[in-house]
Amino acid sequence: MAQLDLFTPIKIGSLQLPNRIVMAPMTRNRAGEGNAPTPLNAEYYVQRAGAGLIVTEGTQPGTPGIHSDQQVEGWRRVTAAVHQAGGRIFLQLWHVGRISHPSLQPGGVLPVAPSAIAAKGDAVTFTGMQPFPTPRALETAEIADVVRQYGEAARRALAAGFDGVELHGANGYLIDQFLRDGTNRRTDRYGGSIENRTRFLEEVIDAVVAVWGAERVGLRISPRGEFNDMRDSDPAALFGRVATIAGRKGLAYLHVVEPVGTEDPLAPRLRAAFGGPLMLNGGFDGAAAAAALAAGNGDLVSFGAPFLANPDLPVRLRTGAPLNTPDRDTFYGGTAKGYTDYPAFGAAAA
Repeated sequence: MAQLDLFTPIKIGSLQLPNRIVMAPMTRNRAGEGNAPTPLNAEYYVQRAGAGLIVTEGTQPGTPGIHSDQQVEGWRRVTAAVHQAGGRIFLQLWHVGRISHPSLQPGGVLPVAPSAIAAKGDAVTFTGMQPFPTPRALETAEIADVVRQYGEAARRALAAGFDGVELHGANGYLIDQFLRDGTNRRTDRYGGSIENRTRFLEEVIDAVVAVWGAERVGLRISPRGEFNDMRDSDPAALFGRVATIAGRKGLAYLHVVEPVGTEDPLAPRLRAAFGGPLMLNGGFDGAAAAAALAAGNGDLVSFGAPFLANPDLPVRLRTGAPLNTPDRDTFYGGTAKGYTDYPAFGAAAA
């Protein structure tokens, strides 16, 4: 049997991908009026349509991104342009939970979370950095409405013409906050045991799958990630169950954030528990990505900053062409500079 590489086609769910190079979700803060996508956003994604799959920047249920008709129309322009260029694109569904600030919330209310535990660190607000507040713990009866918001966001993503959606269960945001015992101290059916702490995730998966079908839904997790002040006492057991749930639900893929070179990586065990395509993420370059696939540690690899700075990343990885250097000063917010003006290899060489 021929050895798999980054350019071996793969099927995820009901979608056939021409390669295993995925554009990772990356917040760029360049939405237009009403936090709706603009033609500039469409240009950015179209430039990267050579990816096997694009996963968009996170869009949060209940907050700007995919809750208004204007936003749906903006995303429809993006998806139509990507499809015309031959690409495939999933929308990431993201609820930040406690990683927010009252000044960013309607009516200036506290952000919500599974438990009233403040994250260490600062929130980005319109008036500068401010310490994360202690969030308000969701009442048991309120959780069903948050699940409903995910379902509504999924319906709007379908109306916007996406090929599927990815649930953001990583990096210390709401789903991750429910999963980990460092942030979930609840005593009801959503807290305590691993079975209870995974209940919110299961309910969200069911709500989104009811709209899309499991074959068009992915899940992103960061089992050992500490970003946004996260921790868990037994990540192997917890995320082993998460992977098993995702497999039982028949999700299209499991997206695992785990840095290259992690000692005793969980990804191979999670791949076995999931039983479907596993997408790796964690600072991979082309050589490390190819080695990981050859070793059977994963089935696809998502790239963040390399894709941000190299719209033709698959061509560069195939040919061994040098990569553009990302301009970190333009990562968040701004204009076309550092967004759509990175040259393709031929243009750069000329």
